[in-house]
Amino acid sequence: MDIEGLDYNTQREKLMLPEYGREIQKMVDHAVTLPTKEERQRCAETIIGIMDRMFPQGRESVDHQQKLWDHLALMSGFKLDIDYPYDVTQALKIAGKPEPLHYPMENIPVRHYGKLLFKAFEQLKEMPEGAERDELARITANQMKRSLLQWSHGSADDEKVISDLARFTDGKIQLDPQTFVFARISERDFGDNRKRRK
Repeated sequence: MDIEGLDYNTQREKLMLPEYGREIQKMVDHAVTLPTKEERQRCAETIIGIMDRMFPQGRESVDHQQKLWDHLALMSGFKLDIDYPYDVTQALKIAGKPEPLHYPMENIPVRHYGKLLFKAFEQLKEMPEGAERDELARITANQMKRSLLQWSHGSADDEKVISDLARFTDGKIQLDPQTFVFARISERDFGDNRKRRK
């Protein structure tokens, strides 16, 4: 649909710092075109004052004013010929995008248990029998039950947890369903996650 006099932001020139909006960008563009340095300086200081009022929470920062002048230089494409009160030569670092972080994707057979529980399974496989392994098995089984209740759409009964623990530890951990007692789990243990999922 093409209506005369109506345009969309997607059709307009992309803003260098969209958080200030198109009107501030227009002011900066106007300041660049002013004929004398005195007019440009006065206009730049007025723009900085408006930018400062837009983000008053930034005033607590030590380098707040420096950032505002850096932003002004960026929005003008470094074409605004004025006497900057700060060195704005490093302003391009602000505009640069950080390198994307590598997210370690690991093959987890059952995602609702998560990577840490699978590390615990591996540790349980290698541990010698004794009180320390029994305690880790108890903690792991209780966390498995919490994870099932929180993230799984299936059953979270005790037998499933006992069966999964035996399966993922290659049969090294065999809890007796007649004697093993799971910790009591309440709705408060999950915070807001279950409410958000509903």
